Amino acid sequence: MFRKILILLVLTSAPYRLLAWGVLGHRAVARIAENHLSNAAKREIARILGHETMPLVSTWADELRNDPQFKDTAPWHYVNVAPGLDYAAFTAQLKATVAPAPALPTNAYAALLQVRQDLKDPKKTADEKRIALKFLIHLVGDVHQPLHLGHLEDKGGNTIQVSWRGRDTNLHSVWDGDLVEYPGFTFTEMAAAYDHATPAQIKEWQKSDPTAWLFESYQLCGPAYAAPVTNPKFDWHFYPTFGPTVEDQILKAGVRLAGLLNEVFEK
Repeated sequence: MFRKILILLVLTSAPYRLLAWGVLGHRAVARIAENHLSNAAKREIARILGHETMPLVSTWADELRNDPQFKDTAPWHYVNVAPGLDYAAFTAQLKATVAPAPALPTNAYAALLQVRQDLKDPKKTADEKRIALKFLIHLVGDVHQPLHLGHLEDKGGNTIQVSWRGRDTNLHSVWDGDLVEYPGFTFTEMAAAYDHATPAQIKEWQKSDPTAWLFESYQLCGPAYAAPVTNPKFDWHFYPTFGPTVEDQILKAGVRLAGLLNEVFEK
């Protein structure tokens, strides 16, 4: 599925910002994941990536833009399902979006399943596995950003106008960047500060299915969407309210990414 990307490693830019967690958050997710990898996974990842590292390739899928040949991959960064669903209905809608091979994935969930399978496939070339790994690292981060499970009609909050500490912006951008950057960490500092999961939490988070991850993000959309209805001028109160959610989601993404990679590369 990735042969065209081997020729021109670029993606079409979407008309709205879709950079979940930005550079800082994605790299923190990858750095946390590195802390929880098995020895087998570390060896395989090093072999596949060569001189590159997980944090540095975590933003690769956002950096590859502007080529119309790859417009079909733009939806890989998010999922749109109807609002107000319970887990069973959400799962049914989510799984209905997965088309059988050789169709390309049409959203982040389908893409995540596909690249995980590609990494396990012994018939895939080294280049195809490298691309699949880079997408996997990125997509796990994406699906933990609540507004990447947002509403189709407002493009995941991109058309909801708000202000952040006096600056005009939109709801999606606040969650992608402003909330992540507010503490002033580097990605290594962020990973060190957030990576405090207990062994019991790690076990619980890693045994859950990607469908459950997406449903968690989907549920978090409710408070995220309600905030600007009450007051679209986000001031200093906003970070204490939603900062802990950002921290939890970045931590869970890192721990779960490690669990997924450990499973893929188990010997």
